[in-house]
Amino acid sequence: MDFGVVLQTNPPAARTVQLAKLAEAHGFSHVWTFDSHLLWQEPYVIYSAILAETNRVTVGPFVTNPATRDWTVTASIFATLNEMYGNRTVCGIGRGDSAVRVTNGKPVTMSELRESIHVIRELANSRAVEYKGATLQFPWSRGSELEVWVAAYGPMALKLTGEVGDGFILQLADVDIAAWMIKTVKDAAAAAGRDPESIAFCVAAPMYIGDDREHMREQCRWFGGMVGNHVADIVAKYGMHGDVPEALTNYIAGRTGYDYNSHGKSGNEHTDFVPDEIIDRFCVLGTAEEHIAKLEQLKALGVTQFAGYLQHDNKEETMRVYGETVIPALSSHVTAKA
Repeated sequence: MDFGVVLQTNPPAARTVQLAKLAEAHGFSHVWTFDSHLLWQEPYVIYSAILAETNRVTVGPFVTNPATRDWTVTASIFATLNEMYGNRTVCGIGRGDSAVRVTNGKPVTMSELRESIHVIRELANSRAVEYKGATLQFPWSRGSELEVWVAAYGPMALKLTGEVGDGFILQLADVDIAAWMIKTVKDAAAAAGRDPESIAFCVAAPMYIGDDREHMREQCRWFGGMVGNHVADIVAKYGMHGDVPEALTNYIAGRTGYDYNSHGKSGNEHTDFVPDEIIDRFCVLGTAEEHIAKLEQLKALGVTQFAGYLQHDNKEETMRVYGETVIPALSSHVTAKA
């Protein structure tokens, strides 16, 4: 299992770069950031600084969307970073959440998401692609490599992920829900004639090392609110008792609204509806041993990367314990089975 960190690009940008360097030092393989250019600083500029000051980590958005950036510009950014720093990028993409909703926009359609994945991936892999009636290719790009990982919750998005995604991003760490979603993606991949095992499966959630359960919950309650935005869309489309597990949909019954200016922040006042049980299920909290036990369950489901959100007050210590205890434990288990 690989390990990533998910950062927000809050000013100063040097702090984000510092945390990325610390993540690499502790053995994390990926550094992801939010991509909401109005709420936080422009991530792609910061990626260049991270790549310049690290040697190994792969960077990418968690997640971008096809609505706020021209697809060819997005592809050009990745191809340029790859030329500069040697194929150390990955593109997480979804239909659009905070980046589009903060300007009163809407998520793109499934067909638009599918087409954008194709265009971005072909161009950023130094290949030609048909786009808006023209055949396009970067004449300056040689040997660029980019995987596109799709963030999804609902049945249609999960199906699309299995059909075209290089990876699947699931933004919650509930074992039962992850099992259903991973199976749905794998079934869709098999039905499309793809090898399900060729897809990367990334589970992402707040990770907090500590022993004060109440404090950890309060620091991470924002995550249930963020996930609730996506769940609300699913419920609006499929109802509370549709194909999606009720373990995911039931908890938003008390949701009354959401302020994107508090998106992804500890102390978000619009997350009172999130019960403690959901925080415990969706996040990875507690001692190193508790983290290892839950990650072993996720790994057994086929999860190939755990990406931990660090939007709380214990960033450095959590990364230190992961580097010294959690990551080696999961790695040693892999070695033993080999």
